[in-house]
Amino acid sequence: MKSKMTLTMVLLLLVQASYSFELDTAVVDQSLSGLIKNKQLVGVSALVKHKGKEIYFGAFGDADREAKKSMQRDTLVQIFSMTKPVTGVALMTLYDQGKLDLQAPLSQYLPEYKNLTLFKGLDEKGEFILGKPQREPTVYDVLRHTAGFASSHAGASPLVEYQNKLNPGNWQNTLRDFSKTLAKVPLMHEPGTQWLYGPSVDVQAALVETLSGEKFDDYVKKTIFKPLGMQDTFWVIPEAKKDRIAALYERAEDGSMTRKADNESLAYYSRDWPLKHGSWGLISSLDDYSLFAEMLLNDGVVSTGKNKGHRILKSKTVKLMATDALPSTVKDISWLAGKGQVGFGVDFAVRIAKPASREEASGEVGEFYWDGAANTLFWVDPENELTAVLFTQYRPFGKVPLHKVFRDAVYKQDKTASSLALYPN
Repeated sequence: MKSKMTLTMVLLLLVQASYSFELDTAVVDQSLSGLIKNKQLVGVSALVKHKGKEIYFGAFGDADREAKKSMQRDTLVQIFSMTKPVTGVALMTLYDQGKLDLQAPLSQYLPEYKNLTLFKGLDEKGEFILGKPQREPTVYDVLRHTAGFASSHAGASPLVEYQNKLNPGNWQNTLRDFSKTLAKVPLMHEPGTQWLYGPSVDVQAALVETLSGEKFDDYVKKTIFKPLGMQDTFWVIPEAKKDRIAALYERAEDGSMTRKADNESLAYYSRDWPLKHGSWGLISSLDDYSLFAEMLLNDGVVSTGKNKGHRILKSKTVKLMATDALPSTVKDISWLAGKGQVGFGVDFAVRIAKPASREEASGEVGEFYWDGAANTLFWVDPENELTAVLFTQYRPFGKVPLHKVFRDAVYKQDKTASSLALYPN
């Protein structure tokens, strides 16, 4: 017997067919400018696009309060961990070329990881008790932060102290030096059992160098920045662009913001250090990073400019990166759980369910995103064909509800039935 469509089903189909994302720019303006007026932020800017068309831009407050430089569209900021998705895309271009097997042991490409040990504690003399992991970390483990590498995000430990002493991230190291030094550090936990933010994306950068036969930063410039027309994204600050860089602020418990000295906050970016980090280290602009986000929304294809139509990633590879890859057996996901109803793909958090309550920041199922230590943020929302980039420059992370304020302002203005179902009853 044929089933009959109910009136509700018909209405729902009509709503979906006529759906067009709506955004009240005045509400977004008020939300962001309010954080400036309340002195919770020094400066903030944001850019939102729908189907590749700009539907919002706003800049408020100061890029450099002490120098009386206002936040502008072309202000350059330190994006910190928003470097990670760029590195992930670079590595996955090599996957597209058939040079990388995600299920292969990491040691297949970087032999220094062949005989890793597993930290099991300290003996009565304070010496490491070491064992052998049940299996080697795979490439996929490195992509989704389940390799087992030691990380300070797990708290202070003798293993982290030992890693800090070896200092694989010394800026004088090359990526090969970094990788060989990191491989001397025992694993903190069994591969594939926990999600733990750590040095994985620098290992990804080492993989890019090994598989491409080129310097990591040169490969990124050639395969990502140049095709996209990203002229304001770099590891080393060009002299001609130094006056556009935002100052970095430190927020105290009382809410006051203290400007960090440039010789401290910009030390990494002011010299051509041998180590080009894959996990952090890029400076970028709103428009540049928006081009990167649009490419991901456009299934890996450049969507504007003279290289429009150029493919950077295969469509199925973008989908792979934007799909939750955490095994169901991974129960310990550290602070990732604090980001809401998300899993983790390849260098992206992936929203797998609607916000569980109004205390959680708004978002759409299927979106993928990441943020940076100075409270920058971007996301790609395939359902609504939306990209968003948000910039500010203060540390530590998350002391102001900026991300929630911005997300709520963007999504709660959607007047369709979708918005009414944003939160479950």
